[in-house]
Amino acid sequence: MLKAELRAHYLNKRNELHGAERLKLDDLLLIQFQQINFEEIQMVLTYWPMANKAEPNTHLFNGYLRHIIPNLQIAYPVVKDGVNMEAILVNEDTVYATNHWGITEPKEGEVVPLNKIDLVLVPLLVFDEAGYRVGYGKGFYDRFLANKSSHTALIGFSYFDPISLISDTHEFDIPLHLGITPKRIYEF
Repeated sequence: MLKAELRAHYLNKRNELHGAERLKLDDLLLIQFQQINFEEIQMVLTYWPMANKAEPNTHLFNGYLRHIIPNLQIAYPVVKDGVNMEAILVNEDTVYATNHWGITEPKEGEVVPLNKIDLVLVPLLVFDEAGYRVGYGKGFYDRFLANKSSHTALIGFSYFDPISLISDTHEFDIPLHLGITPKRIYEF
């Protein structure tokens, strides 16, 4: 299937999940996430889940990482100029605002270079068996991750099993290293 068709289908599928069912799926995603060895991780780029898109609750994963990694540094994405994305370091005093796409991001903070980030939690709607993902179609993450370091791990979360193939991937699409579903972890 094409990304546009998959995007519409899986966004609709996610929005059909009811509150209690999503809570259960988030807990199952967290259990899978807890199976990963994070001993080399010192800085993570995460994202604020968009409620209107029924995204997995990344706050659970962030909380777990904070619990097991002393002095973990956390960054959130900020969209600049409508095209590019930066990683902004946050702390307990960070003030957030929601932009016109519905993305909650820090209002200000120190910009973190990509080569300092060990782990990126990448938003998606669905991924395929090769680790390619369907996002929201703006390309922010693919542009941002184009020059990532080899040590930077990319993890995506989906409430649904991977599909066999996204038929319109491009050479600039960046695959995940791990895809996590409520049932298992897929390694690419």
